[in-house]
Parts: sequence; C-alpha cells; structure tokens
Amino acid sequence: MRRSETLNRNWLFIGPDKKEVPVSLPHTWNAKDGQDGGNDYWRGSCVYTKTFDAPDFDHETECVYLEFRGVNASADVTLNGEKCIHHDGGYSTFRKDVTSLLKEKDNTLVVIADNSVNDRVYPQKADFTFYGGIYRDVSLIVVNRKHFDMDHFAGPGIRITAKPCEGYKRGSVEIRTWTNCEDGTVSVRILDADGNTVAQGEGKDLHLDIPDVHLWNGLESPYLYTAVAVLNVNGEAADEITGRFGVRDFHYHPKTGFYLNGKSYPLRGVSRHQDRKGVGNALTREMHKEDMDLICEIGANTIRLAHYQHDQYFYDLCDERGMVVWAEIPYISEHMPNGRENTISQMKELIVQNYNHPSIVCWGISNEITISTRDKADMLDNHRVLNDLVHEMDKTRFTTLACYAMCGPFNKVAHITDVVSWNLYLGWYVPGLWLNDVWMRFFHMVYPDRCLGYSEYGCEGMPNLHSGHPRRGDHTEEYQAIYHEYLLKCFERNPYMWATHVWNMFDFAADARNQGGEPGMNHKGLITFDRKTKKDSFYLYKAYWSSEPFVHICSKRFADRTEKEITVKVYSNQNEVTLFLNGQQRETKYGEKVFTFQVPLENKADIRVTSGECGDEAHFRHADRPNPAYSLKDSGDKGANWTK
Repeated sequence: MRRSETLNRNWLFIGPDKKEVPVSLPHTWNAKDGQDGGNDYWRGSCVYTKTFDAPDFDHETECVYLEFRGVNASADVTLNGEKCIHHDGGYSTFRKDVTSLLKEKDNTLVVIADNSVNDRVYPQKADFTFYGGIYRDVSLIVVNRKHFDMDHFAGPGIRITAKPCEGYKRGSVEIRTWTNCEDGTVSVRILDADGNTVAQGEGKDLHLDIPDVHLWNGLESPYLYTAVAVLNVNGEAADEITGRFGVRDFHYHPKTGFYLNGKSYPLRGVSRHQDRKGVGNALTREMHKEDMDLICEIGANTIRLAHYQHDQYFYDLCDERGMVVWAEIPYISEHMPNGRENTISQMKELIVQNYNHPSIVCWGISNEITISTRDKADMLDNHRVLNDLVHEMDKTRFTTLACYAMCGPFNKVAHITDVVSWNLYLGWYVPGLWLNDVWMRFFHMVYPDRCLGYSEYGCEGMPNLHSGHPRRGDHTEEYQAIYHEYLLKCFERNPYMWATHVWNMFDFAADARNQGGEPGMNHKGLITFDRKTKKDSFYLYKAYWSSEPFVHICSKRFADRTEKEITVKVYSNQNEVTLFLNGQQRETKYGEKVFTFQVPLENKADIRVTSGECGDEAHFRHADRPNPAYSLKDSGDKGANWTK
C-alpha cells in the first residue's frame, strides 16, 4: 500500500545574495523583507538543492511520485539532471512520477522557485506580500504501479458527493474513482466516526446509502464519514485511498440569506491570510491549528480563505470544526490577458484537490478584479468561462466573487456568478458609517432577487494607539471598535445578507503599505500579526457570536487619561455586568453585548467587572497631559495604502 516520506530537511538554498545556506522546509526568502514596508521585497528566482537516497520500493511492482504542496509562484524541478516538472501557481499541490529518474543513492533534486513579476501567473497585483519559496511539504510517495489516479491536477483519485434525503434521515452518497489501469476492480466501504462500516459496495462509480445518517451540521455537529476505496488487481489489494466527507445540503435565498440542512444559518465570520510575523507563509501545522483555535474562540461560523488555495491541513480543520468556507483562486485586482490559462488551471486544481471537503460551499471566481483592468471585454469573457467551468466541474456548489468598492452595483462583473459580495470600507476609507445601510438597501431594492454579501469590511486598529475621542483615520483601537459595533448592528438591520466576512481575522503583511506607524502591514486584523494581542474588536465579535461566558474591559491599554471622569466600556455575552471601583461595588447594568459605565478618575481607578464566574480587570491613571505614545506620529506618508 501507499507510503510516503517527507523531504523537508537538509536543503541548500541559494538566495538573492547568491550565497549557499542550509535550510529546512517550509521556507520563504521574503520572511523579513516582505514585511518591513517600502514595497521593495525581493522577487525573482532562487534555487533549492537536496541530495537524498531513493526510498525502498519494489522496482517491478511499485513506482515513486515526487509531490510538492506549495511552491510560490512558479517551479521548475530537475531530478538528476533531467527536467521533470514545470508548474505555475503558488498555492496548490503538484506531483510527478519520477521512478525512471531515481538512482539508489545520492539523487540530486533541484527546484527553481520564482516569484518574479510577470503577466501570466496570478497574483501580480494585490494588497498582500507574494512570498517566494518552497513553503509547504515536499514528499516522496511510493505506490503500486497500478493505482488510483495521482496525475489529474494532483487530485485524490476519489470524488465523493453526499447529500441528505428522506427528510434528512438518510444519506445518499455518490462515489467516483479513477485508476490508471483497466484490469482492476474497486471496492468501497463507508466508515462512521467510530470506524464502523455503515455502507459498502463495488465499482469505480457507485451509489451508496447511509441509513440514520448523521449530518455535517456546522458548528453544532461537524460529523465526518470516511470512504475507504481499495483497488484490487488479480484478487489482491494493489492500492488504497481514503476520503473524509460530510453529509449536508445548503442553499441561499435573496431575502433570508443562507440555509444549512434546511434551516436558516446566517453566515457571520472572518477572512484569513496564511502568513505570520517572521515566517511569512511558511507556516507549521501548529500555527495553522492556533489560527483555527482563535477563529473558533471568537465564535465565527464561516471563513473566507483569501485570496488563494490554502493548506490542505487547514481545510481539514475547517471540516472538523464545522466552518463554512468560501474557497477562491488568486484572480485578483487586474485582469491579465496572458493570464487566462493560469486562472483556468488554478481553478481546476482548487476544485479537483478540494472537492471532498464538506466545509466548502462556494468557489470564488475573482477578487476586486476591476481595480485596474483595462481590457474589460476580455475580463468579462474570462469570468464567464470560469463560471461555466466551475458549474461543469461541480454541480453541488455555487459561485461567487468579491467586488471592489468602486465597482458599482450595475457593473456587469457583479452579475455573472450565482451570488455576489462586496469589499466595502464605508466609514473607514470614506466618511459615513451610515452609508453601509444605504448601500445594502439600495442594492437590495434594485436587485431584490440577487443574493448580496460583504466579503470584506473593516478598519485599521493599532493596540498601542488610543483616543478618548476616536475618529476615522486615527488608527486607534477605540475607533476600530466603534466601526465594528456599527457594522454588527447594521447586519442585524439587514438580515438578508447571505454572508459577511470581517477583513481580517489577523493583521497581515502588505509590503506596499505604510499605515499606523508600522510599515509593511495591514492592521485591519482583530488580532495582531504575531497572534499575541487580541484587540478590543475581537471581544466585540466574541460577545455577538460565542456562547463561552466572558467579560472584557475595553481600552485597557489606554491607561493614562486626562479626564476627571472616564467611560468604561465592557463587552460581554452575559446579560448582567457588575463594576467594582477601587475594591468597592459601584454599579450593576443589564443589557447585551456592550455595557458602559461612568467612573470618576481623581488619581487612579482600579476597575474590576464581573458576571457570574467571569471577571476582568483594568487599571487607569490620571495624567496632567495626554500621553504622546497614544497618538499616530507623522511618518511623512500620511497613511498611504497599497494602491497609492
């Protein structure tokens, strides 16, 4: 049966400085210069070299595949002097049968990774750093020469389509497998979460029923089944693959939003970029899991995985935790006529490699494509081709795209996919939080039968910047909280939105930016880039979405105050909060989500708030003059963003 070994250790890397240094994977050469601002991070070709011995395998009956989980953005692979792989697209898996090229000892593997500027491989223009490198696992896979397909867009060789029927009491499962031989037979077993066989049959294409089915039901019950497919040749098992799946259905309605398993299920969640401070996008599994744990803590039920294919491990976590996922390709900002083929290949890889994940409900065609596109006719045609391709490849999911703020509601690109969402920052880049209500209601009035969502909304928030009178553009933690307080109420007033996704769960690197006093960063995250500081807005969303009891005092980092009386704001998902001032009980308030107290500040105010067994503390001091550390310094750039 299949077996694999990773090739992550003991590589030699020749970077921009032409020096040879030892590295281990995952790795990127832009971990520092891609995060420090200036839009000057190095983009070009770098070389990775590794020497390894061939794995033990039977040369008569087995073969060996070389697999890459992610090389950004293009890769040219040579094994023992023979060119064997070229791949364009930095976020998907690719593999190749290299059996004929292997030697028993001292194989030399050379990978040229290239994130150079060009006009044919996406992304090329966007508000995030395009880290170069081999930033995911590299493996050798030993498999029988007669095996389930491994060559079709590096897919799993099995496609599982499951849906509930008979009033959600039975599961109907269509299973299709592909093999590289004609003389084998395929047998399939479906196992429940405890490993018990609940259905079985034979055939490369077959239908199986699961009686008394347990639904994949989002956060409430993300139940997973496993299909085990065995390829039998001459009465013996030659290959075996497994695929996890969930039984669920979903639909959307332009007036009432999203439904999961026949019940209203408002999608309220976050977007996620995959990079981190000091490591770029070369994340470990532990880092991916920490990201998911934090998203779960906030109580989100959906994630927009922007703006590219994410690590398979993270999709697995989404399946396991019950997240509803928007998955997309990096067709972004500017349509490149020479890049049409790349959009198609990246979309095929995204769908083939991720079809079985029950968390994914829609495929994203593009993001903000109208920012600087010149050939609009070619762009629109490419969108129609992609939309038709998705429906041809996957008849169970719907299509969507994210429109640029300046893309008006009548723009043709906004009416190609099944549903549409907008990236709008009303109240941040332009004044007027109230414009969000106006915009939503206008679109809904003009297009009452078209589903509308918010794919991005947010504002910069720095945990070191504070103001007692926060205003748009000051980058303070307080204004970010006010902004999100308004938007959450706005979504309650407009419940027809099919999905809303905060931009962003985490601060992320955008080397072209210079905002908030820290160049190279987009600070719209609810959590800082290093994942160490949860901004006040994080707790606001936790108050709305999470059932885990808590209380949180806002502006705790805003310790020095000049006022004689201060407002203490508390976020909580409890309906009663009591405040203690300098050890004495002062006041109890009843309400929901946001609680405010007026507290005198003569010298100091030691604050404690409680609700049941929950508690939080903060300490404020009276100051004669404002603390200059709380204000944004003039960097000379006036907060330039990536488009300027």
